[in-house]
Amino acid sequence: MSGALLVIGDVVTDVVARHRGPLAAGTDTAAVIRTLPGGAGANVACWAAHWGCPDVRLLGRVGADTAAWHERELTGSGVRPHLVVDAEAATGTVICLVDRSASAERTFLTDSGACLRLDPGDWSDALLDGVARLHLSGYLLFSEPSRALVEVALGAARARGVPVSLDPASAGFLTELGVGRFLTLTEGVDVLLPSRDEACLLTGLPDPADAAAKLSRHLPLVVAKQGAEGALVAVSGTVRARIPAVPAAPRDTTGAGDAFTGAFLAALLSGAEPEEATAQGCRAGAMAVERVGGRPPAAVR
Repeated sequence: MSGALLVIGDVVTDVVARHRGPLAAGTDTAAVIRTLPGGAGANVACWAAHWGCPDVRLLGRVGADTAAWHERELTGSGVRPHLVVDAEAATGTVICLVDRSASAERTFLTDSGACLRLDPGDWSDALLDGVARLHLSGYLLFSEPSRALVEVALGAARARGVPVSLDPASAGFLTELGVGRFLTLTEGVDVLLPSRDEACLLTGLPDPADAAAKLSRHLPLVVAKQGAEGALVAVSGTVRARIPAVPAAPRDTTGAGDAFTGAFLAALLSGAEPEEATAQGCRAGAMAVERVGGRPPAAVR
């Protein structure tokens, strides 16, 4: 494995509430509730380290309220954190409502807090020293300061010949941003890792395979995550491979896509071809849904 992985993205506190059946409006619904470290960017970094990447770095922004805790959690997972402590905003918080039925589907209530206040002033080209791949959390595109940071980081990566991947992160926020604007902002990205819903939203096509193929005419490599149906690998307007999912008994789907992305990137950095890296991503996604929260159990060091 040659070179480090640098992830830029969100570090948040997850409050995971696992309930069974529909929420009872206007009264109580019994749930099992845990407070855990999370954030798409931070989760990807932790899963990449867990999957054997020996040098994973994370640039994120947190509030003073939980900065020390998040730094300890990241370091303990094998990630080298570069956390900017925001003097005004608290760390972002996400309430994850997880239905404990068979699908373990989750719904997020998101207060982005400090994480979307990353800006070009938080960037240094030295962050790319020794870096072989840069990964961007799509949540960065949903605020003006962090969009400006993305532009700076993309420019610096291009100047050094560092390939860049991006996970769109949220179909809901993508709708607000606008598809045309998203595609413009992601010019220069080498690998796009959308979910099924995100791929269909970005293309206006109902079939995920058609959507992945269309996106791959705009970006060199598209790996479309399909949940229980595995993943699609698309290049130059064609779906090149359909990778099956690994069977799992879901407890919580929070962070499954982040696990996929982290393992996929670790595999790419180790020299795997996209199809094999995608299979590794499916393995990690299956492991993730059988756990509560978005992080792996421990890094493999």
